[in-house]
Amino acid sequence: MNHPKTPTTPYVEGVITTTAKGFGFVSVGEDSTRENDIKIEAGFLNTALPRDRVKVRLNAESADSRLGRGQVAQQTGEVVEILARNKITFVGTIDEENGATFLIPQDTRIYVDFLIPNPPHGEKLRGKKALVRLLDWNDPKKNPTAEIIEVLGQAGDNETEIRAIVLDKGLKIELPEKIHQEAEALKKTAPSFIAEEAKKRRDFRNVTTFTIDPVDAKDFDDAISIQTISNGDIEIGVHIADVSAYVKPHSAIDEEARVRATSIYLVDRVIPMFPEVLSNDLCSLNEKEDKLVFSAVFTFAPDTATNPSTKVVAKDSWFGRGIINSAKRFTYENAQEIIDNGAGLFYDELNTLNLIAKKLVKQDKEEGAISFEHEEVRFELDENKKPIRVYTKTFQDTNKLVEMFMLLANKKVAEFVSSKLGDLSGRLAHPDHADDLFVYRVHDEPKTERLMELAKFVAGLGYKLPIKEGRVSSTDINKFLEQIKGKPEEKMLNTATVRTMAKAIYSIHNIGHYGLAYEHYTHFTSPIRRYPDVMVHRILAHFLADEKISKDEMEEYRRLAVHSSEMEKLAADAERASIKFKQAEYMNERVGMEFDGTISGVAEWGVFVEEDETKCEGLVRISDLGNDYYIFEREKYRIVGKQSHERFTLGDKIRIRVKAVDLEKKSIDYELVK
Repeated sequence: MNHPKTPTTPYVEGVITTTAKGFGFVSVGEDSTRENDIKIEAGFLNTALPRDRVKVRLNAESADSRLGRGQVAQQTGEVVEILARNKITFVGTIDEENGATFLIPQDTRIYVDFLIPNPPHGEKLRGKKALVRLLDWNDPKKNPTAEIIEVLGQAGDNETEIRAIVLDKGLKIELPEKIHQEAEALKKTAPSFIAEEAKKRRDFRNVTTFTIDPVDAKDFDDAISIQTISNGDIEIGVHIADVSAYVKPHSAIDEEARVRATSIYLVDRVIPMFPEVLSNDLCSLNEKEDKLVFSAVFTFAPDTATNPSTKVVAKDSWFGRGIINSAKRFTYENAQEIIDNGAGLFYDELNTLNLIAKKLVKQDKEEGAISFEHEEVRFELDENKKPIRVYTKTFQDTNKLVEMFMLLANKKVAEFVSSKLGDLSGRLAHPDHADDLFVYRVHDEPKTERLMELAKFVAGLGYKLPIKEGRVSSTDINKFLEQIKGKPEEKMLNTATVRTMAKAIYSIHNIGHYGLAYEHYTHFTSPIRRYPDVMVHRILAHFLADEKISKDEMEEYRRLAVHSSEMEKLAADAERASIKFKQAEYMNERVGMEFDGTISGVAEWGVFVEEDETKCEGLVRISDLGNDYYIFEREKYRIVGKQSHERFTLGDKIRIRVKAVDLEKKSIDYELVK
C-alpha cells in the first residue's frame, strides 16, 4: 500500500473524522484514504467534531513498535485549531444526572455529551429527543455547552425519530411560508402562462405520450412519447418537466431549492425540494393535463426495434422546449403486465420502447458500462407507520425501459452541449476551459490501491482482474462480473467490487463517467427532485438561444455543483438511516427468531450479516462466534479462528438469531446458530 511522504511543514489543514472512542483521522487533499490520513490519538482532538476543518501539528515520529518488517507507520498529529465548524446544531436524547441536564448525541462519531445549562422549565425532558445549538466549547477537558432549539418528542416515536434523522444531518424539513405563497401566486397565473408558452414551443400534444413511475409516486418529472413519422422512422421523445420555466434564478423558491439541492426520500415520506404546488401540480406531468417540458427527441431507423443487427443510433436529435399532454399514467407493474400479455393500452408503443431499451442495455454493456446487481428495500407500514412487512423491490423490464431512455437523454444532452462548447472554444481566451461551461455528472476511476487490494482478494478465489499501470477498464470489470454470475461467491465479489468504486459527483470539469463508460454525461431528467438538473436546463437554454454565459454565472454553478454533491450525500445518509430505523423496528418484534443471512461486512469486532429476505443488517459480535481468538484479515475480507481455523468471509451464508435491538442506535445484534 502507498503511503505519502511526511510533509515538510509541521502544520497541515484538513477535514477531520472522529470516532466514539475519542480519536480521529484528518483527510488532507482529495486522494485521502483512512490509511493515508493523519491519525489523531485520543486526548489530542482539542474539541474537534465530525467534519470540522482543522489545523494539525504533525508529530515528528509516528513509529509503531507493533508494525511488521517493511511496513510504514501512520503519520500522527495534534489538532491545534478549529478553523471552521462543520455544523453547530446537533440531535440527541436528553438525560439528567445530579441536577445537570445533558444531551447524548445521536451521531455515534461524537465522543462527548452536551451540557445544557438552562433547560426549559415545566417540561419533563428526560428520555426525549431534542435539537440543540452549540454555544461554547473551548476547553477539551470540559463538556461543550448547548441550548435547546426544539424538543422533538419521545425517543422511539416514529415522528420524533424521522425528524431527528433529518435534522441531525443538518437538513431542513418544512418549507418557509413565503415559499408556499410564491408558489400559489405562480399557480394563479399558470393557465394564461401555459397558453402563451404553447405558441412558442414545439407541440407534442397530439403525439402518444405517457409516464411510467412507481405506484406510490406523486410527482412525475419525465414522460416518453413515440410515433412513426412520414418516412417510416421511429421518433422517440424524452420529455422532462420544465421547472425552470416557472422558477426564475434568485426567486425565493429558487434560493430555497439551492440550499436544499435535492428532495429527500424517507421510508414514510418525501421531503420535497420544491413546494408541492410545483412538484405535484404545476410541474408534474400529470395525466391528461397540458404541461411545459424540456425535450430531447431522437429519430431511429424503422427496423431499430425489430432487426437484431440494427444498432440503436439516433439519425437525428432535437433539443428544446415543448408542450405535452400525457395520455396515460402507467405504473411499472401495469405497463409490464401489458408487455407480458402482448395486448392492452399502447401495447405496440410499449413493446417497441422495450425492445429498443434492451438493445441499448446490450450496447452500453459492450462499450463498458458496469452493471451491478442492486436491491432496493421497501416497507409496508400500518396506520401507525410501524413496519409489518419488509421486502425487496422487483426490477422489471419497464424499470429498465425508463432507465435506459433517461440515460440516453442525459448522455445526448451532454454530448450536444459539448459539441457547442467545441464550436465556442476557438472564440475563448482560454480554449482549454471550454468544457467548464456546463454541469456534468462525473465518475472517476477507482483508486489504484483499492484496485490492487481487490485484485489480490479475487486472485485468492481463482479469478483474475487485469490491472495495467494501476488501472482497470470498465470492460474488464464487466467481464469479471460475468465470470462470477451464478457462483456462490457472486454476491461477496459484487460487494467487494462496488466498494472499490469512486462516488459520482457534480462538476463543471468533465472527466467522463467511468461506471457508465460515457465520455459526456449530465443530469437532465429529474429537475423536480434535483437542483443540478435545473442548472442544466438553464445552461442548455442559453446554448439553444445562442446566448453567452457570464463568468459570474458559471462560478455560481461551480459552487452549486460542489454543494449539490455534498447535499446529495447527506440526503442519502438520511434515507439510509430511515431504512435502518424501520428495519430495527421490524426486528425488535422478532427477538429470538431465527433467519438465514449473508455476511455483508467484516470488522475487527465481528461480522455484519444481512438477513436474506428483509435485508435487515445486524452485527454478530466476536464474543458470539465461539470460544476462540479471531484474527481479522482485512485484505481477505474475513476473520479466522486462531485455534479452530473457522473462517467467516464476506458473502458466506450463515444461520442467525435476533439477539437484541437498540432502536436508539438503530442497530440489530444477531448471534450465530450452530
